[in-house]
Amino acid sequence: MELFSRNVAALWMILLEFLLETAADEEVLMNTKMETSDLKWTTNSRSKPEWEEISGLDEENNSVRTYQICQADGSSSHWLRSKLIERQEASQVYVELLFTMIECSSRITHHRSCKETFNLYYYQSDTDDATATHPAWMENPYTKVDTVAADFLLRKGGEKKFNVKTLRLGPLTKRGFYLAFQAQGACMALLSVRVFLKKCPALTCSLSVFPETVPRSLVQEAVGQCVANAEQPGPNPRSPKMFCGEDGQWVDQPTTTCTCLPGFEASHGELECRGPPSSPRSPVPQVNDTSLTLEWSEPLDSGGRSDLTYSVECRMCPAPRGPCAPCGDGVNYRPSQTGIQGRRASIWGLRPHTTYSFTVMALNGVSPLSQQGPAGETINITTSPNVPVLVSGLRKITATESSLTLHWNTPTQSHYRILQYQLRYCEKERGSEENACHYMESNINEVVLSDLRRATQYEVQVRARTLAGYGSFSQAVVFRTLPDEDDSSSPLLVTGILIAMGMLLLIIVIAAAIYCIRKQSHFKDAETSDKNGQYLMGHGVKVYIDPFTYEDPNEAVREFAKEIDVSCVKIEEVIGAGEFGEVCRGRLRIPGKKENYVAIKTLKGGYTDKQRRDFLSEASIMGQFQHPNIIHMEGIITASCPVMILTEFMENGALDSFLRLNDGQFTPIQLVGMLRGIASGMKYLSEMSYVHRDLAARNILVNSNLVCKVSDFGLSRFLQENSSDPTYTSSLGGKIPIRWTAPEAIAFRKFTSASDVWSYGIVMWEVMSFGERPYWDMSNQDVINAIEQDYRLPPPPDCPTHLHQLMLDCWQKERTARPRFSNIVSALDKLIRNPASLKITAQEGAGPSHPLLDQRSPLTPASCGTVADWLRAIKMERYEESFLQAGYTSMQLLAHITTEDLLRLGITLAGHQKKILSSIEALGIQNQTPGNVLY
Repeated sequence: MELFSRNVAALWMILLEFLLETAADEEVLMNTKMETSDLKWTTNSRSKPEWEEISGLDEENNSVRTYQICQADGSSSHWLRSKLIERQEASQVYVELLFTMIECSSRITHHRSCKETFNLYYYQSDTDDATATHPAWMENPYTKVDTVAADFLLRKGGEKKFNVKTLRLGPLTKRGFYLAFQAQGACMALLSVRVFLKKCPALTCSLSVFPETVPRSLVQEAVGQCVANAEQPGPNPRSPKMFCGEDGQWVDQPTTTCTCLPGFEASHGELECRGPPSSPRSPVPQVNDTSLTLEWSEPLDSGGRSDLTYSVECRMCPAPRGPCAPCGDGVNYRPSQTGIQGRRASIWGLRPHTTYSFTVMALNGVSPLSQQGPAGETINITTSPNVPVLVSGLRKITATESSLTLHWNTPTQSHYRILQYQLRYCEKERGSEENACHYMESNINEVVLSDLRRATQYEVQVRARTLAGYGSFSQAVVFRTLPDEDDSSSPLLVTGILIAMGMLLLIIVIAAAIYCIRKQSHFKDAETSDKNGQYLMGHGVKVYIDPFTYEDPNEAVREFAKEIDVSCVKIEEVIGAGEFGEVCRGRLRIPGKKENYVAIKTLKGGYTDKQRRDFLSEASIMGQFQHPNIIHMEGIITASCPVMILTEFMENGALDSFLRLNDGQFTPIQLVGMLRGIASGMKYLSEMSYVHRDLAARNILVNSNLVCKVSDFGLSRFLQENSSDPTYTSSLGGKIPIRWTAPEAIAFRKFTSASDVWSYGIVMWEVMSFGERPYWDMSNQDVINAIEQDYRLPPPPDCPTHLHQLMLDCWQKERTARPRFSNIVSALDKLIRNPASLKITAQEGAGPSHPLLDQRSPLTPASCGTVADWLRAIKMERYEESFLQAGYTSMQLLAHITTEDLLRLGITLAGHQKKILSSIEALGIQNQTPGNVLY
């Protein structure tokens, strides 16, 4: 007995850590560890020695109770019985025992009948009627659970370990039960007894809510109900049902699904049906003559979504009680009239002494579905009676093929000071088309309108701005650019042509000189000129400018990247490692703006000037892009150490690992939506004449709303030899990712938007295969040889036929035959508008459309060898231990496996079940022993 006293205190620390790790989906019915007074369990008093209840202190000085016994021989049984334990309607419960046992050979009074085991029994009863003599101390009426053996035995000088055993009791049918322990020659201490039941927790799934459920059989049916703002579709709706397994885990998906009511939409993860927001609150106007500033408070109900925006509707009411009409084009808004992110808007260009009605509306992504329209708050204001001046005398001074020089009279009213003029000019033939009208400001009564169309009529109006605001536009006057019938013989035309030719020649000479200088200084690879040094002279076309064309790279950083004070950034945790240093998550708080999460790339210490320049080149590139599917750069920090690049934070990380983590969990329409976002971002880049050169799923980031954004700019040119991405050294030097790269880029380093389209086709294959490795375990040289022989990747499992055909279009050998990104976006939009087309997949046994389309060796029982080999071949090796423990030790035993069998193995994901069953079917296994089926 002294050996137990020395060991109990040392064991309590380990015991407490173990108890803290108990599962969350359990309900404890009894736990002796938590008892604060004597247990007073019943013992068999007719035999000695008895079980002895001992009090002790754990490491926190809490009183604990244990039972100990050390028998001199095994000639008699020594029983210990607990108090009645209520079963709480459970059909089975679990008993967790923590105990120590002394090794027989270490005991002083060792005898042949010494045992290192004890027996566990239970007795059911509807009443608490057990006494010292009832029920009788024998196996019947008690029900035996098991003979419990010690895994760890205590010996002198040995390691101090306790034993943990969890046993299942059942089936239980009466109100409660007693536990009984029988020792027959053991020397042991019962440290803790915990009785608990497992239950399925409350669950919200597929817009259905299921209550906490205690399994009363092998599989317990649970009836749920639809979440708020959802209902069962159809004329005869049925309540959704799910099944709770005996292990406390929900099995499969609901038998019926709920759908959101009209005007509501499911949020991410299908947990709730969200509706439109309520009205903005308390709009406050500030009128300044003919301008207005509106501020308001956010709505009480945002609809539970994060995409809340505001819009302002303006209506003009000329008569006090007359009808109001839309304000028209003369009214201007800042920052805009719709899609306002903040809660403030400025409106100017109103008429003096006029009543206006402004309605501020709150909207989110569900608002278009609402049958009542967006919720808004209306306020009426009247502008100042001061009448701004009117402008007259608008006339043409000169005209060319692309410009008009116009002049107008200066207003003569001496009591007004003209602050500025505004011109509005529209192409007459295009009428009300978008972008047909343009505006220009001038501080004098003359202006030159440039970049106009040749031989085109323009309607021009002008108005003046004073302290009272803008006045009304003057009457429209029509002017025409040359050539014109009235001006075709004018000497001014000849002069204009000569001047234009001279200017064009001068521009060509200057551009050629600049190109030669920059080419000599920076362009080491003439084959990459599709990406570098693009300066197009189009009308309003924004074109990418390579920062490496700057003689001073710091100038490019200052031009395209915003410097942020380091005091505005708080780094919270390191989330990865980049090419030049650590990648962290942090918070950015700029005064006057909302705090938000950012990703922070840092430049590690000891860098060279070249490393700093290469690091900041990515900021110079990203700073030129503004698109919802391109990673957004917040700014840079260069005035302190370490140097940092701050971008928006993408919660779900890289697309390839995100898809592998959620294998089979997204529908085809969701996957196409991700692909559409990537294509939209690449369309934007291609229109800016930027070639990515390293487009792959690993370089696509995903946020919490499943929006995909293209990332990794600038660093693709510096791929390292120790990179984890597979690369191949081309004949011209440098490392490129073979599996994602077009053949002409591999052979000749010819990178264009067409080579990005090839890479996009590989990304499509990655997405539809949930992050599978392109070309599997083929070597880089095998991939190159296969592509040269017109081999193309086959469709992933369940891939819609239209999507695989689009992949094949992207993999055309001739780059001119590949679609443009604008074509890809249009094709994906058509599929999204017609979801039924995504249900068309390759027919079973149809075979590839090209003889080299699928060069993989087919899976056969012989080629797989073992169950472990087969699971690794289909990327399901995570379930290897479950299959082996269940007795599936040979391929033939898989012949009759069912969905229910997979559930018992713990495979609950529907996508994984489908993948395993389809693979077994494809193997064509014939069971050689029909009667030997595992259950």
